[in-house]
Amino acid sequence: MTATLSPAEIVVCPLDRLIPGRGVAALLPDGRQIAVYLLADGSVHALCNIDPIARAAVMSRGLVGDRAGVPVAISPIGKQAYSLEDGRGIDDDTHGLSVFPARVVDGTVLVSTEAAIRHQRRQVAA
Repeated sequence: MTATLSPAEIVVCPLDRLIPGRGVAALLPDGRQIAVYLLADGSVHALCNIDPIARAAVMSRGLVGDRAGVPVAISPIGKQAYSLEDGRGIDDDTHGLSVFPARVVDGTVLVSTEAAIRHQRRQVAA
């Protein structure tokens, strides 16, 4: 059986190329970068690869963990945690990462090119 792609999905890689707890970077057709993560439970998640504080394409190199039951990706630069479920900043809610729907079909990782949740920096009232 072959995976059927929606018009807004790309093939990232075979699932067996991912290592649980580690991220990989992928390039969307428009040049944006995403970080794709495989968790120990077999779920696949995708976030924007650009650290919103450091402004560097490093999220795929960060740690994957858990904060009070919330699966997170942790920036390798500033160690800020972001929810893999909704992209919100766990340590600082003025920052977040866009979330891209990801799924596995027939052993292939597919990611949407359209963010399901978009995060932009919020201004904190002085």
